[in-house]
Amino acid sequence: MKFIQLSETCYYFESAVNIGYIKSGESGMLIDAGLDRQAAKKVISQLEKNELPLTHLFITHAHADHYGGASYIQEQLAVYTFASKEEAAILRNPVLEPLYLFHGALPLPELRNKFLEGPPIAVDEEVTEGTYWFGEQSFECIALPGHSLMQMGVLSDGILYAADSYFGAEQLFKHKIPYIIDAEETLHSLNRLLELNAAGAVPGHGAFEASFKDTVKVNASYHLKVLDSLEKKLTPSGIPFDEVIQSMCEEYDVAAERLSSWLLYRTAITAYLTKLIKEEKVEFIIRDAMLFVRSKN
Repeated sequence: MKFIQLSETCYYFESAVNIGYIKSGESGMLIDAGLDRQAAKKVISQLEKNELPLTHLFITHAHADHYGGASYIQEQLAVYTFASKEEAAILRNPVLEPLYLFHGALPLPELRNKFLEGPPIAVDEEVTEGTYWFGEQSFECIALPGHSLMQMGVLSDGILYAADSYFGAEQLFKHKIPYIIDAEETLHSLNRLLELNAAGAVPGHGAFEASFKDTVKVNASYHLKVLDSLEKKLTPSGIPFDEVIQSMCEEYDVAAERLSSWLLYRTAITAYLTKLIKEEKVEFIIRDAMLFVRSKN
């Protein structure tokens, strides 16, 4: 885990899941907390080594790889914690994540793991878009939904902490079918990133880039490619929904061998289908108590 300074006040911990840090006088704010207590311990250790304060915590979205270490931080330090109202509901009740992935049924024990359900945390302030302060420093909250219900990015001192609104190119292609819950909002958020004035950006997964907008464009093109691939598979007579998932996983060489992986891909593919349904290009139908997807053209 490398600790990298980006500006006079902005830093980040470069890791499989990036963690941001902003210093403001005697105050310091983490942006996300990593997967688990081990990640959080490393962060606290690095900050102590560099004699940097930790007084605030901002959780961009309620996916366990971004907040799993937060409970340990709250146990060790009196940190004031920010999150959006929608994400705070899950942060306070983490079972909601495996619950919604498992069709709303009580999730099986195998789904209640640290990758899908972090320990619950307290949220002191629910934020919306706009300007907030900690210590002597202001920061902008920017709504970037699509990957989650109300993911928030943070912009401070010209540095954008973009969370999972986009991925580094290597991580994007590695994921093959990126996890999203709303394709339309995902593309809208990517367009917002292209309009932002920032000196550089840190994605949730991938390296900091000064010229991050080229990578944002790669993300947008990739999502459109997935949408096109999906639409081409559908026929007027209809295809069973599970076969659509299977066909997309085969095309993108995805090995969804565990229940948790399959549920994540099912959610993402549903998110892409939802955009096509809103555009009246495809529709869901029920036939013989089975869910089918068919094109309307």
